[in-house]
Amino acid sequence: MPTSGRPPGSPNRPLMDWDKLRVFHAVAEAGSFTHAGEMLNLSQSAVSRQIGALEESLRVPLFHRHARGLILTEQGELLYDTARDVVHKLAMAEAMLSESKDRPRGPLTVTTTVAFGSAWLTPRMREFLELYPEIDLTLALDDAELDLGMREADVAIRMSPPRQADLIQRPLLTLKSEIFASHDYIQKYGKPEKAEDLDNHRIVVYGDTGNLPVPHINWLLEIGASPERPRRPVLRVNNIYGIYRAIRSGVGIGSLGGYMVPPDAPFVRILPELSGPPVQAYFVYPEELRHSKRIAVLRDFLVRQVAEGKS
Repeated sequence: MPTSGRPPGSPNRPLMDWDKLRVFHAVAEAGSFTHAGEMLNLSQSAVSRQIGALEESLRVPLFHRHARGLILTEQGELLYDTARDVVHKLAMAEAMLSESKDRPRGPLTVTTTVAFGSAWLTPRMREFLELYPEIDLTLALDDAELDLGMREADVAIRMSPPRQADLIQRPLLTLKSEIFASHDYIQKYGKPEKAEDLDNHRIVVYGDTGNLPVPHINWLLEIGASPERPRRPVLRVNNIYGIYRAIRSGVGIGSLGGYMVPPDAPFVRILPELSGPPVQAYFVYPEELRHSKRIAVLRDFLVRQVAEGKS
């Protein structure tokens, strides 16, 4: 009958030192001893010693050393996959334990597109933080989708349904895009009266076709256009706020979500009978955070904002 906590038949060798594993994870993420040391508040030599000691205890090299940085060896890749999973689970446990029974508290990272986050979400966070001052909120605005499964963020507001099966989603609101120009542009170039007239106007569109923040964002190039004469934009911008600024400065006509254009903006609505394909925004979070109070209060707060016509 075994007399220790070690499983029967297990080799009589100590488990990996967590401090060294933590340093290894930071080095693998940073790609250098110097940057990892800055993250951990350790000197470069201390980080190097920890990695050397870990490699010696495992009897395998974990990194290829190069003048330009560090590259994981095959054994290092294997350990990194495990370390990343451990760090992820520890962060999840810490976040869940930090929530009190009475008040939601602790870190909460929310990601969404740059435009929606800047124009719609950020202005609403003052009221949310006044209601829940013990939540440590971070907004990660990025047109690329952050990985919720790897805890790059806790919650996402996405402009298309998530593809991962382990994510919970609920529709939040429907976004509509409309056509706008500045007063200066209209005075200089005139106002199109029908969709076909856009052929003779300066069109500003989204420029990064490989990473669209919303589906069908460049619908303005297609509506009323002849297949024989495809429209050529005057300007491509890979940021919706950049499109907003270009339209406002008089560069051309462009499509924007209604949430981007406040009532007092110096814009002219063009062809008001036309609008782009509606985009459904979803509130998304991982299955493992189903019982998080921080996520629940944020979800309910945003749903109220939409229901009260604050969208």
